[in-house]
Amino acid sequence: MSDIIHLLPDNIANQIAAGEVVQRPASVVKELMENAVDAGATSISLIIREAGKQLIQVVDNGCGMSETDARMSFERHATSKIQILDDLYKIHTLGFRGEALASIAAVAQVEMRTKKVNEGIGTLLFMENSACTAQEPWGGPDGTSISVKNLFYNVPARRNFLRSNPVELRHIIEEFQRISLANPEIGFNLNNEGEEIYHLRAGNLKQRIVGIFGKKYEEFLVPVHEETQILNIHGFIGKPEQARKTRGEQYFYANDRFIKNAYLNHAVMSSYEQLLSMDSYPFYILFLDLSPSKMDINVHPTKTEIKFEDEKSIYAIIRTAVRKSLSQYHIAPSLNFEQENAIPISSGGFSSIGRISLGTNSGANTSFHNSPLARHKASPEEWESLYDILKQQTVISQEDESDTNDELIENEVVKNKPVIQLHGKYIISPIRSGLMIINQKFAHERILYEKFLVSLEKAQGVSQRLLFPEVIQLQPGDFSIAMEIMEDIRHLGFEIEEFGKNTLLLNGIPAEFAIEDQKHILDKIIDDFKGNYLIEKLEKRENLARSLAKNAATKSGKQMQAEEMSQLIDELFACKTPYFSPGGLPALITISSDELDRKFKS
Repeated sequence: MSDIIHLLPDNIANQIAAGEVVQRPASVVKELMENAVDAGATSISLIIREAGKQLIQVVDNGCGMSETDARMSFERHATSKIQILDDLYKIHTLGFRGEALASIAAVAQVEMRTKKVNEGIGTLLFMENSACTAQEPWGGPDGTSISVKNLFYNVPARRNFLRSNPVELRHIIEEFQRISLANPEIGFNLNNEGEEIYHLRAGNLKQRIVGIFGKKYEEFLVPVHEETQILNIHGFIGKPEQARKTRGEQYFYANDRFIKNAYLNHAVMSSYEQLLSMDSYPFYILFLDLSPSKMDINVHPTKTEIKFEDEKSIYAIIRTAVRKSLSQYHIAPSLNFEQENAIPISSGGFSSIGRISLGTNSGANTSFHNSPLARHKASPEEWESLYDILKQQTVISQEDESDTNDELIENEVVKNKPVIQLHGKYIISPIRSGLMIINQKFAHERILYEKFLVSLEKAQGVSQRLLFPEVIQLQPGDFSIAMEIMEDIRHLGFEIEEFGKNTLLLNGIPAEFAIEDQKHILDKIIDDFKGNYLIEKLEKRENLARSLAKNAATKSGKQMQAEEMSQLIDELFACKTPYFSPGGLPALITISSDELDRKFKS
């Protein structure tokens, strides 16, 4: 029998490695910019065309490379960062694997121009499909310029998996921000399609934060500084009142390397205990300086996941340092009267009535979703019959928790009986077998969500003109999101147009919004859009409809007249899915007469 094991050709091996290192254009940006930082550059420019699919160019004024080093840099596992095994535990540079340039050259056409400082002639290289197609002398400035063209030109399946240009550009901007935040002493530029998005001068960390996120951030930055025998911490955290509803502005760095660590993130979040609502996320940029021997960065090709030798101690130090900074700057807990939760049946609230099975915040429990009620899709013409035969899960008695059968009960609405509002949050309506409690905000979200989906499908949103147009200045990443959803938000009733660099002009908003919401409406929608996209990967239109419904819905605390409550109930049962908010929280619950009777028996 002939032998069947053989070595892979270099071009195939490089493409396999590229699958780990080069996942999208932003991966190329990360590798090239980190190489520029390691080269000792004081100025780094990033140039983008077609969201990196056509061109990614990084130009630096670093040390440059000799002719031999330039050619060797495209070989697999060729690196100047480590020489022996022990060097893996003494790494101070961002790169060390020696895979980046080889992987990039395997899936793109690469042009490198490089010249060492104080040398008269440099080197020009052309790479394609892992092979050097040309090499010649070059007489340019000191440093290195690498142009990556036509990414994934030879792997069309990979190219087809890339997202839209606005989405890919957003990922590129995120990588640019992460690296420039870690190196405020370096000047950075980002140019997209011939337009300068960022021009960041060398300075300190606070100046860099303001340069990236805007001057408004300067007002709520709280410095953090702590030195211990295990590690040193420095950076900034945000004041609680500036927390946002979505993740994305939380940055951890270990020895100036951006990392992702849910455990350490929890240390920061727990420090804000009683200062933030459960669905808010504070801004922070924290740098951990510790011995390289105390952590392992050789865990994943992206090098954003690392292991610490004493993670529990680091957790405690971070938590203490953040709490100390919050107390030093006299940041006291503040009450949040707009915290919106489902009815706390099992603890407080209606606890005297009994325990009601509502499922989790990601939706109701499985048995309800599989019930005939969940499968029923009612048209607006069928709302009366739906209203008359409202079906909900059986109430599970607190005294008889062993009986967990998911039986459906039939509740018929008692006609011509008044409905009442409770605490400005709930609408209570009698039904023949007990009572029905509606969460007015979640119910309104469901109504608007389905309405917005129809508007998106038919492109017939109703707009109300603003008396004075609103000029909206956005961060580059948020501006790219606005461009991505521009056509759809116009279909919903927004009258909006591009108005210069990272700026929009808002002339009208959907009729469902209160006119006083105009200043922050787009910021909220973009925040929600980012959060939903990152967490659930929702389809774009569904994502947008959910965000709009959440921000336009009746807020908790609003007093409603009887006519308004009746109209809300009617519109709720005209929905295809009236029982849950777009986020999966219950829009209504029922309590049976039998359960009420049991509560009044001795």
